[in-house]
Amino acid sequence: MATTNDLKNGMVLNLDGQLWQVIWFQHHKPGKGGAVVRSKLKHVESGKVVDKTFNADVKVDVAQVDKRTMQYLYNDGSNYVFMDTGTYDQIEVTPELVGDAKNFLLENQEAIVATNEGRVLYIEMPASVELEITYTEPGVVGDSATGRTKSATLETGHEIQVPLFIAQGEKVKVDTRDSSYLGRVKS
Repeated sequence: MATTNDLKNGMVLNLDGQLWQVIWFQHHKPGKGGAVVRSKLKHVESGKVVDKTFNADVKVDVAQVDKRTMQYLYNDGSNYVFMDTGTYDQIEVTPELVGDAKNFLLENQEAIVATNEGRVLYIEMPASVELEITYTEPGVVGDSATGRTKSATLETGHEIQVPLFIAQGEKVKVDTRDSSYLGRVKS
């Protein structure tokens, strides 16, 4: 148990038997009345985001979330298989729980798998990954001066926007939160 004054971003709360992750919170002391804590909570399973206001110093149940670094092995056609690098235990994760992380997962890549009482909650990718461009239209000489972009397909099959000077076969750094191009990878 914790109080609403102890809230932190990323903390998972058990409210009425459902798990909610704290995305944002703010302590607020109005001129009149008691202090409150405003928050944005994301339902761990459905992804629904709600605004919730708590009175200050109210007790909330904090869920025990076990975050482990696991290695992505393969997709068996219906599920993604991850292996705990410490115990070599393998778990299967449904595509719904993997979510957008599937756009950046390569075999043998590490990701953080969050579980609660043996149940997988979500997959957390690093902030950025390095992937190879498998297809993009060739650039034209002189295109590097403008800020325009073109579509490029990554080795995972995901499409992103890259500057016109990026060529097929180059490795690029991609932000996993919004699929944005961050830069070339120096070899």
